[in-house]
Amino acid sequence: HVQLVVSGGGLVQAGGSLRLSCAASGSIFSINAMCWYRQTPGKQRELVAAISSGGSTNYADSVKGRFTISRDNTKNTVYLQMNSLKPEDTAVYYCHGMVVTPDRRELGYWGQGTQVTVSS
Repeated sequence: HVQLVVSGGGLVQAGGSLRLSCAASGSIFSINAMCWYRQTPGKQRELVAAISSGGSTNYADSVKGRFTISRDNTKNTVYLQMNSLKPEDTAVYYCHGMVVTPDRRELGYWGQGTQVTVSS
């Protein structure tokens, strides 16, 4: 059994910063790609940022230069540093991890969402 626990959301003024964390625990051999998604009411969940096990990163165009994804493989944790936040960044943010179990199966897991609200 694997759990991804997200923390760090909240309310911030435009131009401010927040840092999200997502810690994985349970039956984990390793974790491949880890990602952050976000979703607003009535819209599909969109990929915000992704990071490979080796540290390669990708970002949505809308967040490039403002958000930074990182990970600590010793803690099975992925982070999303969000700077220069805009009201349009308001959403529920989710993390996702491709977990390799001890029997070497690769399974995708979602963390619970955390609300990020940016006021203008």
